[in-house]
Amino acid sequence: MSLLVVGLSHRSAPVSVLERASLSADAKIKLLHDTLAAEPATEATVLATCNRIELYADVDKFHAGVAELSTLLAQHSGVALEELTPYLYVHYEDRAVHHLFSVACGLDSMVVGEGQILGQIKDALALGQELHSAGRLINDLFQQALRVGKRAHSETGIDRAGQSLVTFGLEQLAVGTPVAEWARGKRALVIGAGSMSSLAAATLARVGVAEIAVANRTAERAERLAEILVASGTGVTAVAIPMAEVADELTRVDVVVSCTGATGLVLTADDVLAAVSWGAGGLAPAERGAAPDPAPRTPAGLDAGVLARLVAAAEAGGRIADAGAARTISAPADAEADGCPVGLDGRSALTGVDANSLELHGTWADQGEAAAQRQPRRSARTQAHATDVRLALLDLAMPRDIDAAVHRIPGVRLVDIESLAEASADAPMAADVDAVRGIVAQEVAAFGAAQRAAHITPTVVALRAMAAEVVAMEVARLDGRLPDLDERQRAEVTQTVRRVVDKLLHAPTVRVKQLASEPGGAGYADALRELFDLDPQTVASVSRADAADPKNDDDPGRAS
Repeated sequence: MSLLVVGLSHRSAPVSVLERASLSADAKIKLLHDTLAAEPATEATVLATCNRIELYADVDKFHAGVAELSTLLAQHSGVALEELTPYLYVHYEDRAVHHLFSVACGLDSMVVGEGQILGQIKDALALGQELHSAGRLINDLFQQALRVGKRAHSETGIDRAGQSLVTFGLEQLAVGTPVAEWARGKRALVIGAGSMSSLAAATLARVGVAEIAVANRTAERAERLAEILVASGTGVTAVAIPMAEVADELTRVDVVVSCTGATGLVLTADDVLAAVSWGAGGLAPAERGAAPDPAPRTPAGLDAGVLARLVAAAEAGGRIADAGAARTISAPADAEADGCPVGLDGRSALTGVDANSLELHGTWADQGEAAAQRQPRRSARTQAHATDVRLALLDLAMPRDIDAAVHRIPGVRLVDIESLAEASADAPMAADVDAVRGIVAQEVAAFGAAQRAAHITPTVVALRAMAAEVVAMEVARLDGRLPDLDERQRAEVTQTVRRVVDKLLHAPTVRVKQLASEPGGAGYADALRELFDLDPQTVASVSRADAADPKNDDDPGRAS
């Protein structure tokens, strides 16, 4: 086994880098095609989620494999290799197996113990199978990872240690209030109809929202999800709306969850600002083309000049991000001016903004992690309830769907992948995590032993084939020397010779399989070939025949 994984995740890279490195569906396909075309790799698949991008491959050479896989990740993610390299991690052979099994159990997730990763691992395996880039090793590895993950969830209480990313995000929006109490009677908008968005919609229905509108680029999928929600028995009212009506729908809802595959922003700061301004008495989105109100109303607590500078900054800077936790903007009388470093990319439009109007105490994400670390850590749970939240936004997409600048709009609360990463760092670890780690260690040892034993099997098969050929040759020679033997006698002699050969080979072949399954046992196959003068081409042909036999392949459906 020469399994290699090269990747980056929320543990190794800031969200800004993960966001830029995210892979589209087409990019994943091209990445796998190019990986197979590369000399060191013989099979591969890619595991890409909202908080990790990992390329798994069976390679012939470690150093060449690391160099090639790193280069390919950089090429297809669009992030320069020299910029991406500091955030990459590499695992090889048993360590790579241990990593994937830990990921499957939720130990490496942003929210420890979440089970959504199993579906994402299954998708990664299905992609490799569809593109025929997953061979015996990748198939065995990912099938076993799915079983290990399911075992961890069934045999331990790891589910108590964590929750789905959706549930955790809603908890952050609720700010200490029980989610069911916070959500009761609210109106929600879900943007997207994929697996994460569907989970979000189902979770919202379960916790008691009254209405859910579903918007998706493909109308049929939105309609189907709305039908499922209505039939769920939760009593929620659900409808599908066109994507073109999302801006209007923002004026009517209390909660928005977005998770699409879009490469650009789905909700801009302008969209959200217009929605909450309409809720405070301003113009509805449908009326934006009308003559402007000479004295438009602005949200309470925000000076009109500040509002204008905020919009200008959002337009000039694109995404004004904040590396701190999600927060609701408030303007308490005794608020301190924290001072926000502004200047580049249109941020100068915010210069001079009164801190009592805007809580500009976050750091700008694209100023890097060092700047973020200099700021005091403020989790979502510590934010004061100084103002009512007019619109709660949960962005689970990578790259993000919602402009991070919206968290500076009064009455708006945004929770995204970045703020979830910070909040989850303080989440307590359950005692069951240790039990899951024990399961992972057991399964890694068992998988390694099985792979090493499988590695020697073609050599053992070739040895037995050679022995059978020797028996056949000697029986034929006996026929020439003793032509008067009848059929019964000939059969008895043949069976006796075969039994003798089988008994002589039994103990060595069983023992060599046991030895080969132990760490460092790969050399026993070479020793067996050398001792019995086995033709390497014969052994290789047995390996190819074994790999090509469909009866030897795991049924992908078993993991479903």
